[in-house]
Amino acid sequence: MTIRLFRAAAVLLCLAASSALAQGTLKPLASVPFVPDRDVACLAAALETGNPATGPSTIILKAPAGCVVPWHSHTAQEQLIMVSGEVLAEMTDHPPTLLGPGGFAVMPGGMAHQFTCQGKEACVMFVTFDRAYDIKWGKPRP
Repeated sequence: MTIRLFRAAAVLLCLAASSALAQGTLKPLASVPFVPDRDVACLAAALETGNPATGPSTIILKAPAGCVVPWHSHTAQEQLIMVSGEVLAEMTDHPPTLLGPGGFAVMPGGMAHQFTCQGKEACVMFVTFDRAYDIKWGKPRP
């Protein structure tokens, strides 16, 4: 009897959790709770989806004009999509490229890159990682 009650409770809990996920999320960008980044003082971040410690995730980043995210790489593939502002994107073996709203970059795991928010407007971008997040600072020497 106790096992049946436990199983029934577990099933109900799973159904409730999947129902909450199925409802989705709507949130205006102005209501996103950005927090200061631990590594780059001028950068603010907000988790949109996933869990960066354990698997894929999407993070919203906001940076004021002049903010530099110095050379670094990740084990995961990173995809960046610009929402507002202009960022100078630099990647190993690619020419520096200015990305405005709608612009994007894809960096395979291990590829060094850096970003600088250009102009007068703050830069807002979505960044996705295809597995757990890590970061290695610096640019490998040729």
